[in-house]
Amino acid sequence: MRLGYIDYLNCYPFYYNMFEIEPLDGIEVVPGYPSQLNSMMLEGRLDMSPVSAAAYADIHDDTVLLPDFCLSSVGYVRSVILISKIPIEGLHNKRVGLSNASKTSVVLLRILMQRYYGIDPVYIETGPQPCLEASGCDAALIIGNEAMHPIKEPYVYDLGDLWLRKTGHPVVFAVFAVRRQYIAEESAMIESVIDSYHDSLIGLDRDRDRLIQKASSKYPAIDYDIDAYYRLLEYRFTPLLRDALEFYLGLAGDMGLVNRIPKVNYLQHPDDSATN
Repeated sequence: MRLGYIDYLNCYPFYYNMFEIEPLDGIEVVPGYPSQLNSMMLEGRLDMSPVSAAAYADIHDDTVLLPDFCLSSVGYVRSVILISKIPIEGLHNKRVGLSNASKTSVVLLRILMQRYYGIDPVYIETGPQPCLEASGCDAALIIGNEAMHPIKEPYVYDLGDLWLRKTGHPVVFAVFAVRRQYIAEESAMIESVIDSYHDSLIGLDRDRDRLIQKASSKYPAIDYDIDAYYRLLEYRFTPLLRDALEFYLGLAGDMGLVNRIPKVNYLQHPDDSATN
């Protein structure tokens, strides 16, 4: 199995068990930015992977989602931010850089700008860690590890916080997708990954100090309290978060920012009598 891994601090808790405690035979872990994993899933080069929530609309026909896991926040998230030289309300017709590292946050920002602030910036694609001066941008979206460094710009907006205040919903940033074809071929392998994810999240509770120490060693450049950061994140795909995902995908589809999909499809457990 080729299994994707979002190479960010936020995704590490899912992989703690297989990285540090019990490696899984037959698993090739492929690290990358969310956008890279999105493309590999779309092209069939990964069997299973976390992907940007927005990217699920592109692979909906060929994949299903794991029903138990996601990368989410209810409000403040710290690692998805808009940095700006001026207040957000003044960004109409201004140049706003969009990180090419992910898709969920790009769509999230565009919805916020158009629907909730009533402004239309000039969007410019940038790398994962843009410099406003070098890019000629007035503001820029930064996500993941790159957002967790000291910021010098006068205005910093947390998109998880903005989204909750404007819509009343949490944000589901990433979901875990598995290719339909692979389900029939390697159901036991899929279950072993699911079990490893469960064990890792148990470790986040019971073996928290060691997990945080390992995460810090893996990402030594991050200048932030990792324990506090992990307390901002939601990893269990609760009914509240499933509703939030459907709200986001529905709104983005209506605005033409992602493909419209009829519904979100989840992997059935062996004892399920119907699709979730």
